[in-house]
Amino acid sequence: MPEQHVSWWVASASVGYSIHGAAIRAGVDEASVNRYRGLGLVGANDSDGFSDADVRRMQVFQTLERAGIPIDGLALLVEEGHLSLEFIESAGQYVFVPLSDLTFAEVSAETGVRFETLAAIREALGGTPPDAGDQIGEEELAILPLVEMQQSLGFRSRAIEQALRVYGESLRRIAETEAEWFRTEIVQPMFARGQTEDDVGRFSAEISPRLSEVSDRAVMAIFHRQQRHAWSVNIIDGMALALERAGLYRRDQSNPAMCFLDISGYTRLTQEHGDQAAADLAENVRRTVERSAVEHGGRAVKWLGDGVMLYFPDPVSAVGAALDMVAVLGSAGMALVHVGIHVGPIVFREGDYYGQTVNIAARIGDFARPGEILVSQEVVDARGSNDAVFTRIGPVELKGVGQSLVLYSARVDIGRAVP
Repeated sequence: MPEQHVSWWVASASVGYSIHGAAIRAGVDEASVNRYRGLGLVGANDSDGFSDADVRRMQVFQTLERAGIPIDGLALLVEEGHLSLEFIESAGQYVFVPLSDLTFAEVSAETGVRFETLAAIREALGGTPPDAGDQIGEEELAILPLVEMQQSLGFRSRAIEQALRVYGESLRRIAETEAEWFRTEIVQPMFARGQTEDDVGRFSAEISPRLSEVSDRAVMAIFHRQQRHAWSVNIIDGMALALERAGLYRRDQSNPAMCFLDISGYTRLTQEHGDQAAADLAENVRRTVERSAVEHGGRAVKWLGDGVMLYFPDPVSAVGAALDMVAVLGSAGMALVHVGIHVGPIVFREGDYYGQTVNIAARIGDFARPGEILVSQEVVDARGSNDAVFTRIGPVELKGVGQSLVLYSARVDIGRAVP
């Protein structure tokens, strides 16, 4: 059913809409359609009705009005040739997609997909939670076949909704990054050269289709490479399990390690040297941290203002990466980082990690001084063949941890043993 509706919309792209049909597709009221037409912004050819390009324009105008932008003033700029809306026709077909003539309740009844799951699709796209009687968008119908297939395979509704939220959050960051570099690398330089809003609009219309195409390909290529990394874990686990059941292999059952790295004095640095200097430092730290994590089999899970949470499959990898990070950053004059590491069971959910292991690692990181790597007793007990020596500094009381912990400072010192 959903594929038929999506295909129908594509096939009907050249069909003219009535005032009522255009209002439904754009998600506006009929009075707004008439007002936009009266201003000369849509419906240039009344005999053919309103086009899909008109519908996309209406969506943009509604967004502008909600932000307090006077549409009559915009119409005057367009009429006088000071502003171009060509970019909506060129790249807008990928971005501003009309609503369908179906409601969430109707789609739920026809497909058997829970309304709550359908609502999660809209939330993944950055929209507010819908009511059952709201119209579902064409782009939401394009996502529906994935949800239907997951449901047919026995996926729990909660797992489907969690996946949609992760998709939405991750892709939102990509979209916001694209919008920011378009503003800073294209729009602002054009204004600095004395070009006008009309110049920007026409140039955007010229480059947007090509830019969207290569951007889409790049994002999908990165996504597929990340899939390869993630799927490889499942493949390895599956093969290892098969060998274990056959009595041909025994896996090390060590727990993963969580690592927190923070930049000391980040707020002070911002105050003394400005936002740009602080941002440059954070970017250098980010590049070093992510490279070191990958080299040691781990990954940065999320950045937390002036710090980062990292996951490693075992404590040896975590310590080795931390030693590398601190050494590289220190040699580059960035000895302001401090690290905390703990090992234990964790809970993975919606692309993030939770549990007491995570909380303790964070508290250890808070306790560490600039340039220091602190680890728990569990990390020391699980040490392997890296070049670390541990010096006992505990037990210590950590905020939010119910009992005192024995902590160790980790540093490079080949040949020495743990005291």
